[in-house]
Amino acid sequence: MAVILEKDLARGRHAYDAWRDAAHEMLAEAGTDGTDAAAIDHDERTVSARLAIAPQLPRPTMAMAVRYSLFLLERKAPGPGVEVRVAPWGAVKILDGPASDPHNLTPPDVVELEPSVWLRVATGVTTWVEEKEAGHISAVGERDDLGWLLPLHD
Repeated sequence: MAVILEKDLARGRHAYDAWRDAAHEMLAEAGTDGTDAAAIDHDERTVSARLAIAPQLPRPTMAMAVRYSLFLLERKAPGPGVEVRVAPWGAVKILDGPASDPHNLTPPDVVELEPSVWLRVATGVTTWVEEKEAGHISAVGERDDLGWLLPLHD
């Protein structure tokens, strides 16, 4: 099943852009540069400030932002091998590799993130490594590093 309906793609893109713009405003207010995390100084204070970015948008907007970003990820790296879950709003399977066991339906590699964590790495506010080291990413399996796919650009 699709993570977002085709008729909702424009709404999803708008929500994703709204979250990203709000996050960059928060970065500016915190005195950090608004560029992608990969290009930012990684001192402890700066990393802590970026890890705290979590714009509080209306629930439907957050849901659409997550679904749209998961759609972008699925389009960028299709496949059945890794399940990425961002509860409560979506999950996608990506990357080549062994598919789900027909009795279990869960692929051998599963990654779970909270919505704000997911949107931070998806938009480039933080890096995968920073979030993983902070304990914000739960990942099981051999392919637990999706940092090379992020940030997402549509």
